[in-house]
Amino acid sequence: MKTGKKIFLAFVIVLFVIIGSSCFVITNEDEYSLVRQFGKIDHVVTEAGVTFKIPFIQSVDKLPKQTLFYDLSTSDVITSDKKTMICDSYILWRIDDPLKFAQTLNSSVSNAENRLDTIVYNSTKNVISSMTQEDVISGRDGELSQAVLNNIGNSTTQYGITILSFETKHLDLPSDNKAAVYERMISERDNIAATYTAEGNSEAQKIRNATDKEVSLMLSEADKQAEILIAEGEAEYMRILSEAYADPSRTEFYTFVRSLDAAKISMQGNNKTLILSPDSPLVKIFY
Repeated sequence: MKTGKKIFLAFVIVLFVIIGSSCFVITNEDEYSLVRQFGKIDHVVTEAGVTFKIPFIQSVDKLPKQTLFYDLSTSDVITSDKKTMICDSYILWRIDDPLKFAQTLNSSVSNAENRLDTIVYNSTKNVISSMTQEDVISGRDGELSQAVLNNIGNSTTQYGITILSFETKHLDLPSDNKAAVYERMISERDNIAATYTAEGNSEAQKIRNATDKEVSLMLSEADKQAEILIAEGEAEYMRILSEAYADPSRTEFYTFVRSLDAAKISMQGNNKTLILSPDSPLVKIFY
């Protein structure tokens, strides 16, 4: 009897433990808890902590709350100028509305990824098909990613999903025509560089011509002013001589000085002999 009571008591305790543990719902920081009653979602627990549910009647499903990574399949896309490119990309996404997610995608992350694969691929194809190959290549610094996100818009909100980021890991040309396209792009860039160089040389020549003209004008003006000053100096010199010769008391002295200057000029070099005729004006200085 005692052994039977002990067994019965142990059974009751285990039963209470099982029933008690099935009453609690433990929700972590990185997850949602979906409480179902007879298969239908009764309520959603979005905050971390411990809540209660009806044992054996209600069940719990878990959905991730953190940001999720999905690597899309590599695909071929065609640009507006009918050039094929290889696109390999990925997205970051999260579940913002767990109830809508569960209702539309049956609480399956795999179903969500399949749907996202289709949505993102179609948006990428639409965006790239409206761009030339050169625009696609030059837009790899962020413009292409933003254009794809804008094209997706709010189409994923019907599934309770938000796409946080779209990035291309690899966006390049097929290997068979990559070299030809790169050569064409290099040639175009060389032509643009040559145009800029020619424009720069033309502008530089205009500046040099304008500078040379300005320098010529300045030199001409300087020569003009120099001639004016020389003329004024000579006029002043002649005026002084005129005044000097006009004064009888100074005429003889200036005549003597000018005669000495003339004699000095004629005795340049090693020859210091001065031969004069009797009627030479210089003879008068020795009288």
